[in-house]
Amino acid sequence: MKSTPDLKNHRTSLWLGLAIGLLAIAALVTGIKLKRIGQSIPGWAGDLKDQMTYEVVNVFPHDTEAFTQGLIFQDGFLYESTGLYGGSSLRKVDLGSGEVLQKIVLSPEIFAEGLTNWKDTLVQLTWREGAGYVYDLADFSLQDQFSYDTEGWGLTHDGEQLIMSDGTSALYFLDPETFQVKDFKTVTYQGEEIVRLNELEYIRDEVYANIWQTDNIVRINPENGQITGWIDLSGILSDDEYGSDTGVLNGIAFDPVMGRLFITGKRWPNIFEIRLIPAAPDE
Repeated sequence: MKSTPDLKNHRTSLWLGLAIGLLAIAALVTGIKLKRIGQSIPGWAGDLKDQMTYEVVNVFPHDTEAFTQGLIFQDGFLYESTGLYGGSSLRKVDLGSGEVLQKIVLSPEIFAEGLTNWKDTLVQLTWREGAGYVYDLADFSLQDQFSYDTEGWGLTHDGEQLIMSDGTSALYFLDPETFQVKDFKTVTYQGEEIVRLNELEYIRDEVYANIWQTDNIVRINPENGQITGWIDLSGILSDDEYGSDTGVLNGIAFDPVMGRLFITGKRWPNIFEIRLIPAAPDE
């Protein structure tokens, strides 16, 4: 005589199997998503080698009139500080189209430099004017002004303090409320000071810095000023894209939500989203 099936246990087994299957699919999808995201981010400091180069992930249009001095990514938009006497500005830019959505033009006696966000404001440096400006993030209205004794080049922040460069080998750490210098570090590589630190971006516990008039970005440990690695961006802008007014590589922006890294240069026609990859060893 055949036994009567236990329908309750059978249904329980079916639901348990279905739940396990759904969890497995979710884990697989999540793994694929993380893998894709992981491929398009600079990676953790421990994953990066001493010598890195790049792969281009996406190319976006950039205003060739923009003499880029500072670049950040905030809430889905680029914010850009452009320089030159008579050409300095603060801009909000649509990444996809390159359209300038919002802009203020600075006095022709001002040469604008580095830019960063702090809470609901934007902080902008000037080159030789010894003045920094604090703007409302939403409408660009001037909220405050501060002074400093050095030249102003690059600017970023680590969530607690502003970090500033002045074209030398120094990084200055400023109180974001008083703008007073709290500390500074001398940037070195294998015991040698590295100068011409320019545009800055704080990315995962490191300071990324353009080296002015080179195709190099360095990664700096802000705790001791030591360079942890070099990024070679040679050739990212092709020779036929250079015009008579095209300037040097300058501009680093990081999207912390999607993990995207953007770079550009002064009057470049493009902004590049890049993926960092190990450089080929010297032969």
